[in-house]
Amino acid sequence: MPHILVLNGPNLGRLGVREPDVYGALTLVDLDNSCQRWATDRATVEVRQTDNEAEMIGWLHEAVDRQADVVLNPAAFTHYSYAIRDAAAMVTKGGLRLIEVHISNPYAREEFRHLSVVGPVATGTIAGFGFNSYRLAISAILDS
Repeated sequence: MPHILVLNGPNLGRLGVREPDVYGALTLVDLDNSCQRWATDRATVEVRQTDNEAEMIGWLHEAVDRQADVVLNPAAFTHYSYAIRDAAAMVTKGGLRLIEVHISNPYAREEFRHLSVVGPVATGTIAGFGFNSYRLAISAILDS
């Protein structure tokens, strides 16, 4: 059975209380429950969140070692972390899929959010659909 790591970057542990007008009222626990439901019996899904760049890099290395596809919301790391970009590239160059997701649409927000250093090495990017961005990413992995 395929394994999917759903990795979330900084401040996403505060979902539900952080800018609910942008990110909604649902929590990280709600996201985990939703991801489990969306994968049903077709894959195992592990949802994680970190505010630590080094930990995120380690998880991407783990994905390569475990041959796990990745749904990645790099959050603020999206815009500047070349270290995460390089680790994400290892995932896709290893023949695995890495879907970059965002709850909000970065292009409809502040200009500094318009740049993604991860997007160019991702299999694809899904943004602006709230938690449904994750559902679409899981579906893309399972149905391709």
